[in-house]
Amino acid sequence: MIASIEQHLSALYRLRRFGIQLGLATISRLMRGLGNPQDHFSSIHVAGTNGKGSIAAFLSSVLTRGGYKVGLYTSPHLVRFNERIQINGHPISDDDVVRVAEAVQRIYTQGEPPTFFECATAMAFYHFASEGVDWAVLETGMGGRYDATNVVQPEVSIISNISMEHQNYLGNTLSKIAREKAGIVKHGADVVTGVRQKNALWVIEHVAAEKGVPLYRLGKDIRIRRDGEGGFNYTGVNHRWPRVKIGLMGDHQMTNAALALGALELLLEKGLHLTDEAIYAGLASTRWPGRLEMLSRAPLVLLDGAHNASAIRMLRKFLENSGLFRRLIMVVGILEDKAWKLMLRELARIADLMILTKPQYERGADPHELASFVRPFKEDLVVMPHLPDALSLALEEASAADAVCITGSLYTVGDARAYLEGNHAPC
Repeated sequence: MIASIEQHLSALYRLRRFGIQLGLATISRLMRGLGNPQDHFSSIHVAGTNGKGSIAAFLSSVLTRGGYKVGLYTSPHLVRFNERIQINGHPISDDDVVRVAEAVQRIYTQGEPPTFFECATAMAFYHFASEGVDWAVLETGMGGRYDATNVVQPEVSIISNISMEHQNYLGNTLSKIAREKAGIVKHGADVVTGVRQKNALWVIEHVAAEKGVPLYRLGKDIRIRRDGEGGFNYTGVNHRWPRVKIGLMGDHQMTNAALALGALELLLEKGLHLTDEAIYAGLASTRWPGRLEMLSRAPLVLLDGAHNASAIRMLRKFLENSGLFRRLIMVVGILEDKAWKLMLRELARIADLMILTKPQYERGADPHELASFVRPFKEDLVVMPHLPDALSLALEEASAADAVCITGSLYTVGDARAYLEGNHAPC
């Protein structure tokens, strides 16, 4: 009897009981058993605290416009597992999920079981190789050095930025976290970074020097300047692209697009064939759900998966300067292992009404605990643990001139997106 996609995904999710196990031994064993699929395509590896997925989406869109067959591997998914593994913007089919899951399962049943992320990564690499992609754009899951994606030999590496996160796994200083993320730096692969903090940058510079590869910095080797027409002018190492327009909202997305352009111009120097038309069209047509995604205009409904203090600050800056609404209602669900006190202080500054809820995920923070922290400095506060109830209340409270912003975690955003689109059973 052939197992269904639901059965395979259930088995895959059961691997979550093994938690997060950083290291390359298990993923390397899986790769060997599958014929080392990671060696069958060229890759771009993206690490960093924020912006990884957006940078990867920009790169995938441009390379696809350039006529290449492009794999894109990101995490987490918002509504369906299939979103994690895409080729030319199309998520992997259910039939292919079954096919690659069975191939990986045949390998791991012969030894120590992998974690959920290790299995998903092996599935993605096997799918990309079997489908003959030219390029794979790969987002790290956590850190870099011991992340399951770090079995590739990329053509170029990107480290977007660094802030405090996952301290139990990556370290409790920016320098330690930078060292983990710099673990994706490899011999023969130039590095592009947007990191600015002195201590973190020193670590990345040191690792790049150890590996004998050049490091190109946003703000030094790569510069952008807003053009006053909603776009920006890019000046890089050897290329200039004026009047660039992007398909994602927020000034921070211009920074992400600049890092993608930095990687692309390094690849052009290595012989990549890509027209300016493909670059402009690819950036302008990039879509990345759940990142300042507008679902409606009256009222304005925004989804943003900001899940740490630095991302929340970028969201706050956008909302304060947007001029798109009269009153702001925020629906907030956060994971318990995040710096939720810092996040809530930022959001409380701009929310006219804050509704605290919980994503359908085992690490979701108790909204009553969040409320106990917020109440001393935020009067207009409601606790609605069931997310659909929180969304219903927010939409009832919002007039056509108001905004509803759903944020705090990509899991909260994914659950909200599934509910608002009428899919009440995300998988």
